[in-house]
Amino acid sequence: MIAVREGWELDVMRSAGRKLAEVVERVREVLAVGMTTKEIDQVTEAAILAVGARPAFKGYKPGKVPYPASICISVNEQVVHGVPGKRRIREGDLVSLDFGLVYGGYYADTAFTVLIPPGDPLDQALLDGTRDALFLGIAQARSGKRVGDIGSAVESYVTPLGFGVVTDMVGHGIGRRLHEEPSVPNYGKRNTGPPLVPGMVIAIEPMITRGGGAIKTLADHWTVVTSDGSRSAHFEHTVAITPRGPEILTTLDPVPLPQPTIR
Repeated sequence: MIAVREGWELDVMRSAGRKLAEVVERVREVLAVGMTTKEIDQVTEAAILAVGARPAFKGYKPGKVPYPASICISVNEQVVHGVPGKRRIREGDLVSLDFGLVYGGYYADTAFTVLIPPGDPLDQALLDGTRDALFLGIAQARSGKRVGDIGSAVESYVTPLGFGVVTDMVGHGIGRRLHEEPSVPNYGKRNTGPPLVPGMVIAIEPMITRGGGAIKTLADHWTVVTSDGSRSAHFEHTVAITPRGPEILTTLDPVPLPQPTIR
């Protein structure tokens, strides 16, 4: 069942989203060449606890193995769910960081990718294209639209740029649980899928590659990589559907949204 949140619930989710945005800024401040992904995880967990929340990912167990950390850190060919460890951040790495917390019984989820300088211009183009695709998708998250309008906006933007869409991983509803209905693919056709109505809250998260969209999961049961070894980028925001339009919950400052023309 697709949840429609009441006003007070949205207020709690706004607080959760803002707290997560504060955590993101803390990690941005300290992220540096030479850090291990485990050290980044430690900073992230401390920042989540400092804002009075708890990590959403640590112990999360949809399958056989619970996730062991407070952040997902995916480097280069890793798409999502990279498990922090001894790997060190190096110059030229494309690093995707996926954050989640729980506050007041409600979840918030966000992600961004950073290119550690000096970077490959093609990696920068992938990063820019994925981020722009996120906001094009968010611009479609309006009452009266459908989930397919979001995916169509993402796909129709990145495909002409020569990038691949990971179709086996999708966005999702979010609220009392980290993953709720509906699924929010990064591909699709306009005017298809579940309708978007005020009170719905969804996580929109394009996962785009420099190659194909095929993926595989490593032996740790979590880290998802591109099958062809191509590099990947990932951006995500938690977004509420409101009568006034989409409201990004996981940001400290308002973000102007594009008014795209979708072919």
